[in-house]
Amino acid sequence: MELYNYIKSLHLIFVITWFAGLFYIVRLFVYQIEANEKPSPEREILLNQYKIMTYRLWYIITWPSAVLATIFALWLLHLMPKWLQMPWMQVKLGFVVLLFAYHFKCHQIYKQLQNDAFRYSSNFMRLWNEGATIILFAVVFLVILKNAFNWIYGVIGIFLFSILIMLGFKFYKRIREKNKS
Repeated sequence: MELYNYIKSLHLIFVITWFAGLFYIVRLFVYQIEANEKPSPEREILLNQYKIMTYRLWYIITWPSAVLATIFALWLLHLMPKWLQMPWMQVKLGFVVLLFAYHFKCHQIYKQLQNDAFRYSSNFMRLWNEGATIILFAVVFLVILKNAFNWIYGVIGIFLFSILIMLGFKFYKRIREKNKS
């Protein structure tokens, strides 16, 4: 049981650093996209700096954290294989699949921005940043509440939470546009 607690602690630490990386990388994408709209030479200076920052964040923190969180998760499942039969774990693993899809999409966006291909707006990136937040909320509630958590209410709750995030995003966008003028 002592080994289990160490593995669980390491898993949680790397999940936290993975999410921190995902939250910050998308914020850096926003800054990088907005820097591309600046006049020269400010644009080149900022873009070079953001490329360095995103590279370091992505390959020194985010990717290693994702790999280590996964290794420790698999180790935990090896120690507790009965979890795989539990509905809360099956739903959680569904959200983990979504998290990996989100991660891989961020990787694609990272590569595009490193090659100066600006395919998304800064507003899109601000909204995209909330994807990880929704997944985080879902996973934390599933893990803490486990079987006491009715997944139907959970899906409804995540849907309502997503609507609140969208409303907050629209409100924040309106404030930013008002402050610009």
